[in-house]
Amino acid sequence: MSSPSMTEPAAPIRTVPEQTGTAYTRRGERPRSWPTVAAAGTTVLLWASAFVGIRFAGHDYSPGAMALGRMVAASAALSVFVAVIARLRRAPRSAPRPGGLPRGGTLGLVALWGVAWFGGYNVALNAAERLVDAGTAALLVAVAPILVAVAAVLVLGERLTGRLGVGVAVAFVGVALIAASGFTGHADKLGVALAVLSALLYAFGVLLQKRLLARMDAPTMTWLGALAGTAALLPFAPTLLEELAAAPPPATLGVLFLGVFPTAIGFLTWGYVLSRWTAGRTTAATYLVPPVTVLLSWTLLGEVPAPLALLGGALCLTGVVFATRR
Repeated sequence: MSSPSMTEPAAPIRTVPEQTGTAYTRRGERPRSWPTVAAAGTTVLLWASAFVGIRFAGHDYSPGAMALGRMVAASAALSVFVAVIARLRRAPRSAPRPGGLPRGGTLGLVALWGVAWFGGYNVALNAAERLVDAGTAALLVAVAPILVAVAAVLVLGERLTGRLGVGVAVAFVGVALIAASGFTGHADKLGVALAVLSALLYAFGVLLQKRLLARMDAPTMTWLGALAGTAALLPFAPTLLEELAAAPPPATLGVLFLGVFPTAIGFLTWGYVLSRWTAGRTTAATYLVPPVTVLLSWTLLGEVPAPLALLGGALCLTGVVFATRR
């Protein structure tokens, strides 16, 4: 569908300190706490299910209409979440009030992030999965963490060294093997190109979100980004209404699932994790998404992975464990 982001680890992995506006990195709080690990695991599972959900609902919904329906559901869920948080806390930073919202250039960048990820990424991925299976799409999008890890070194000042570098390299080999197993079939060239475009938008979104999380909290950013993405997708409203009338209930429930779970909940947990981990380390964890997607698509859609894909998935897992362990 998406996602998609989530204190620095102790040695041996070190990174150049980043500016941050969150309270989570202060007073020497230990990174990779169990809440953060659990949030990362939740994100991986929900984002993997999104690839399967898109493949399932894509038989009855066109790419733009599905993206709009998904984001309407996500925006509604996030609005409820923000309203509840605002009620439970006295004047929290995440409350949707004039004094708590970003302004000027920051607000513009949040809107750009929302349009690129919630709008462009969703439409491109939806279109790709009409031409390639869910597992192959996930494997191609998995190129994004490599782009993020490299760009994090150049843009965010992070250092891709030691354990993280080796883990990323091993995971990349795994992704390459799984992708190669997909290309032995009948991979559509346009579908592959659209999936690669999704990966580029994914990487751009992660880097921009990491920067913006230094200025605001993850729930507010996710909520505003979802509203911006929804607004950008409004031209697809007439098509969505037509397809809603004709689509079977399971497909419509699939679109609603994509909005509430992989998008609303998945992006909240992703933002939580990225605000505590570096961009490179967080996206290294998302190498788990392709093998989980392959397993889900095998179980739910009957798309049986090739032995080479299973080997690649094992390498992905090995790379993630190696990159994220202390």
